[in-house]
Amino acid sequence: MKKNMQGGFTLIELMIVVAIIAILAAIALPAYSDYTKKAKVSEVLLSASSLRTAVSEYAASNNSLPPSSYSGFESQSSKFVSSVGWNGSVITATAQSIGAGVDGSTITLSATLNASTGAVDWTCAGSIPQKYRPGSCKG
Repeated sequence: MKKNMQGGFTLIELMIVVAIIAILAAIALPAYSDYTKKAKVSEVLLSASSLRTAVSEYAASNNSLPPSSYSGFESQSSKFVSSVGWNGSVITATAQSIGAGVDGSTITLSATLNASTGAVDWTCAGSIPQKYRPGSCKG
């Protein structure tokens, strides 16, 4: 008698593979979401950096921080940045279209002038959760 052998996988084997893939996806998707939010938040900080450079140049030339009416910078906005502003001592960049927990939140760069050197020291803070902020803005 010839034994009829069929190759292939059984239903239970296929179900186990599908379950393993589902578990891996359940772990990977939230981590991926956090990584994409973190990348978008870095754009918010980058948009504030151009104003930070303009303020530092003003302070180096005039040995004082610019007034709140200072307009010697190009306004930065993008898909993920709704606005960047200067109030005389703090740069505020507001996030948009990034995701829940971040939209409408801000990154702030507080300026402190070192009168003896004319350099500006910056402190990064804001209402964006720390887990999404770039490494240079965690404190």
